[in-house]
Amino acid sequence: MIVTTGQLSEVAYGGFAIGAYNINNAEQTMGLFQGCMDSQAPFIIQISKGARAYTDKRLLEAMIRAAAEIFPDAVFAVHLDHGDEETCYDCIDSGFFSSVMIDASHEEFEENIAITKRVVDRAHAVGISVEAELGVLGGVEEDVVGDNPCLTDPDEAVEFIDRSGCDSLAAAIGTSHGAYKFEGGQGIHFDILDDIKARKPGFPLVMHGSSSVPADEVARINAAGGKLVGAAGVDVKQYMPAAKRGVAKINIDTDGRLVWTRVHREHLTATPDEIDFRKPGKTFIAEYAKFIASRNELLGSAGQLEATRAHVTA
Repeated sequence: MIVTTGQLSEVAYGGFAIGAYNINNAEQTMGLFQGCMDSQAPFIIQISKGARAYTDKRLLEAMIRAAAEIFPDAVFAVHLDHGDEETCYDCIDSGFFSSVMIDASHEEFEENIAITKRVVDRAHAVGISVEAELGVLGGVEEDVVGDNPCLTDPDEAVEFIDRSGCDSLAAAIGTSHGAYKFEGGQGIHFDILDDIKARKPGFPLVMHGSSSVPADEVARINAAGGKLVGAAGVDVKQYMPAAKRGVAKINIDTDGRLVWTRVHREHLTATPDEIDFRKPGKTFIAEYAKFIASRNELLGSAGQLEATRAHVTA
């Protein structure tokens, strides 16, 4: 069942967070659905502009439709991650997406509002939720480059929400994209979440750049020939404190890439005479499903599937 991120946020707000996971191919799609069914969790499928170009948007949509038939009990949103205005309109017009993110955070404040409001007006006309971003995250994710990180100002956040009409807001609170998130004394600024929540109670916030970059995954990748030096991520113990502060959606992408890289590096290293790519693919689906289920447990969304279905169908 495809629902909007707005519907999912209504169930999650203040109690837990919905996991938002990026996919690019069939193996990720199958692992994601399996992991969420194993943990009985609602979820958000995130498709980036890069993913739509890599696999082709038509093929990605077909894979998700097929997975929804294979796993008929799944409750999920289909969300465009970090879209520009043109891509947002393409996804809105596709009739498939239930949610889009317009990322105009690199623009000046007034221009960010203007762009976001245009997307909101177009999306709301057909019942689609809109996520926006204010502030600039550090790191690199595909064509999103945070050269000059800038934390979200709570005063501006309130004004932005009110004037743009967005349904959720990705706030820059100290996290960053990629596998190299924190240096020195950097960390999550929970005070920003507290401030926004106090001023806009009930309004869902989004935490980007939330992969934990597990040390054991990094170590296994490096043992199989990788060179990830200094990789670090978000402490998973910070997921629930963020959820209690109004974060209803937490994005996790890099960790999935680490699982993919680890499985394939280990397979290719251990079996240099093997050419059947389905073998590591099968292993990845199982490993990714296990990873997804573990993250849903930490986010508090595990076991929330039936309550979510009851809410969206009421």
